[in-house]
Amino acid sequence: MMKLLDKSFEVFISRDKIQDKVLNLADKINSDFFGKDVLFISVLNGSFMFTADLMKNISIDSEITFVKMSSYVGTSSLGNVDQLIGLNHKLKDKSIIIIEDIIDTGITIDKIMNLLSIEGAKEIKVCSLLFKPNSFKGKYKPDYIGFSIPNAFVVGYGLDYNQKGRNLDSIYKINELC
Repeated sequence: MMKLLDKSFEVFISRDKIQDKVLNLADKINSDFFGKDVLFISVLNGSFMFTADLMKNISIDSEITFVKMSSYVGTSSLGNVDQLIGLNHKLKDKSIIIIEDIIDTGITIDKIMNLLSIEGAKEIKVCSLLFKPNSFKGKYKPDYIGFSIPNAFVVGYGLDYNQKGRNLDSIYKINELC
């Protein structure tokens, strides 16, 4: 049991299980993209730990960039996510792999896919450490999934609860009994 701010959490996925899954995902990507020019696009903030561990095991020729989604123009919120901040690579004819920490409803990944498809990429795939199939309502299901999980709030390994807990090396789920 662990407490963050006003909530209690329990270990859900251990560090060792995460690392094993990261290795499996990297092996699959290395095999599927052998001989291709790949650009990894990591969606911040939550995916930073997953991205770092995944990239340590990627052996194919690749580049990486980091982006953030924004719902703001200046100081006004647009009310929805529709700007990709930080993308400074040419995407035309590239193989793209988007790295996400978690995909639940699919709204964010749908927006990212729509924005990237305009740029003329050869192919776009999605790699997500966590996927919530029961919450998913989007168009673009991840191509590489670490763990399919139930619809529970999780924290750790880059995921946060009010900006806390990103540094934890395991993934914890909220303890509904507390």
